[in-house]
Amino acid sequence: MLYLVGLGLGDAKDITVKGLEAVRRCRRVYLEAYTSILTVGKEALEEFYGKELILADRETVEQEADSILKEADVCDVAFLVVGDPFGATTHSDLVLRAVKLGIPYKVIHNASIMNAVGCCGLQLYKFGEAVSVVFWTDTWKPESFFDKIEKNRQNGMHTLCLLDIKVKEQSLENLMKGRKIYEPPRYMSVNQAAEQLLAIIQNRRLQGEEPAITENTVCVGLARVGAPDQKIVSGTLYQMSTVELGGPLHSLIVTGTMHPLELEMLKLFSVDSSSFENNAFQRTT
Repeated sequence: MLYLVGLGLGDAKDITVKGLEAVRRCRRVYLEAYTSILTVGKEALEEFYGKELILADRETVEQEADSILKEADVCDVAFLVVGDPFGATTHSDLVLRAVKLGIPYKVIHNASIMNAVGCCGLQLYKFGEAVSVVFWTDTWKPESFFDKIEKNRQNGMHTLCLLDIKVKEQSLENLMKGRKIYEPPRYMSVNQAAEQLLAIIQNRRLQGEEPAITENTVCVGLARVGAPDQKIVSGTLYQMSTVELGGPLHSLIVTGTMHPLELEMLKLFSVDSSSFENNAFQRTT
C-alpha cells in the first residue's frame, strides 16, 4: 500500500492520528522536501514519528518515482507532504504510477494553506483561481500571474498568491556544466511579491493601461500559518512592500469585493488603521 500523508502546516504534532498510525506501520517513509517546509526539521519529525525519514527532493519524485514505489505492492510505503497531499501541489503522477503498477493507495488529508488562509477573516468561497508568484531574474520577468489576479478582482474574487520556493536549485552555469552544486534555499517574502506586483502596475501604466490593481488595493500578508508565531497583516499593496513578517513561509492575498464582516476581520490585522480605512471602504461594493 502507498500512503500519501498530509502533515499539516505547523510542526511534528500536526499530523493526524490516522496519518501517524500509517507512518508507524510503514517499512519506508519518504518526506517530500521541495514544495513546502514545516517549522521543524527532519530530525524532530523522526523523533516524534519514531521512524527514519528518507528525503525526497524534486529530482527523486519526478525522475526516480519508481524507487519510491519499489515493493509497495508487498509492504507499506508512506509519502509525506507538508500541508495536504493534494493541496497547493498535487502528486497525481505518483498515484497514477502506483495504479499502473497495481499498487493500492490511500490518501490521508490534513490542513493546507489553501484553506488555512481563512484565518485572516476572508471567506473561502469568495476566492478565485490561486496563482504562483515566481522569483524574477534579470532576463525573465513573467507577468501572467498578474492577469489572473486582475481577472479575479474584476469578478469580485480574492486571490491567494503562493510565493516561490527555491530549494536545491542549480545556477545556470552549474546546470550547463553538469555540476551537482546547489544554491542556498530561497523563500519569497511578502515584500518581494508586493514589489514585483508594484513593478507590473508601473509597466502597465507605461503601456497606457490602468490596472484593476493599484498601490492602494487592500492586501493581506501571512507568514508561518499554523505555527505558534503565525503572523497576519492587512493593508495596501504598497504597505505590503514594507512590512516585516519574519521567516518563511509567506503568502499574499489580493482582495476582491469584501463583505462588511470580512473588513471588520481585516481591521484586526491592519498595518495602519487610518490608511486602511481610507482605502478599504472604497472597494466594498
